[in-house]
Amino acid sequence: QVQLVESGGGLVQAGDSLRLSCTASGRTFSSYGMGWFRQTPGKEREFVASIYGNGGRTYYAESVEGRFTISRDNAKNTMYLQMNSLKPEDTAVYYCALRKGLVATPTANYHYWGQGTQVTVSS
Repeated sequence: QVQLVESGGGLVQAGDSLRLSCTASGRTFSSYGMGWFRQTPGKEREFVASIYGNGGRTYYAESVEGRFTISRDNAKNTMYLQMNSLKPEDTAVYYCALRKGLVATPTANYHYWGQGTQVTVSS
């Protein structure tokens, strides 16, 4: 069983930056692709970014391309989401997710999810 714990959310103003972290339990972290998703009330969860287990490839939603950067430190079992130039429409609960496979694409099936961290961007 893998457990994921997110941190780093908070309340910021438009244009500010935040960095989210997601730490996973387990000993084969580098074998797992991972992703970030977000959800606002009344809407479906949407893909934000993903990264292969070895960090060799990343994907981004069009809405965050050029502003957000996903990365991982396999030695620390941790994935990050650096969010710059935040906009009010980025306000959401952000979830990290892990899949039992190296490849992590936007439409891949993710097997484990964190509890979420709230990001609120004021205008």
